Amino acid sequence: MRLIAAGLAALLAASAASAAPVPGTVDKLWRLDCGRSRVNQLNLFSDTQAYTGQTRELVASCYLIKDGDAYMLWDSGYPVSLKGAPIDAVKPISATLDRTILEQLAALGVKPEQIGLIGISHYHGDHIGQAADFPKAKLVIGAGDLAAARKHEPTAKALAPWMGEGAKVEAVEGDKDLFGDGSVTMIDLRGHTPGHHGLLVRLPKTGAVLLSGDVAHFHENLDSDGVPTFNTDRADSLAAMDRFRKLARSLKAIAIIQHDPRDVAKLPAFPQGAE
Repeated sequence: MRLIAAGLAALLAASAASAAPVPGTVDKLWRLDCGRSRVNQLNLFSDTQAYTGQTRELVASCYLIKDGDAYMLWDSGYPVSLKGAPIDAVKPISATLDRTILEQLAALGVKPEQIGLIGISHYHGDHIGQAADFPKAKLVIGAGDLAAARKHEPTAKALAPWMGEGAKVEAVEGDKDLFGDGSVTMIDLRGHTPGHHGLLVRLPKTGAVLLSGDVAHFHENLDSDGVPTFNTDRADSLAAMDRFRKLARSLKAIAIIQHDPRDVAKLPAFPQGAE
């Protein structure tokens, strides 16, 4: 009996020693307004033509993360050149920008040079538009997307500070623990693009927040496994949506689809932030 008890005690001790450490948290998360759009041909977002004759209003959101004295920006929205642009009711997709990221950072008292890290979910223009306003920051982006960006001249121009030799850029493969304590993790959700990622942020009061990138553009897409016509891999897209749903459920995370205006209210209204 003593031998059994001793063995059980050793097993429990070994299990405790090998248990995963409790993830860290960051101080604050702000949602930034990074543009809005009108989709006049919604079947662009369905390769099964599920939305014939429908239109939809979408938003572009970016996120500012504070961890001590360090700041990180997740995605950078539409380019400044679209500020004040009229919304077109004919074009397949028409976009505008009401406020720049720099204007919103100024309202928070944050200077551009304080942004030390920029994470990009993927290389599409509505997610990289204002990144070059932070040329001193390190860029983290999926490896597949970085390779694609380097081959596409307009994208390479938008990401010019990180295209040269020796630039502060990291090509991310798989999941990536950005701060080394589990508080901010890039989540591999490839399919929309070859290196597409979402972001998991842990906060002390709010808990886990899961940001979608473009794993889906609105809830109906996510709920029905809807795949946009321009995604790079259909099977990967379906797997990414499945992972996103299950990860949000298992972590009891606040899941935010970055383009769906119905998810804007899941975080405090700017200039307030989630803690």
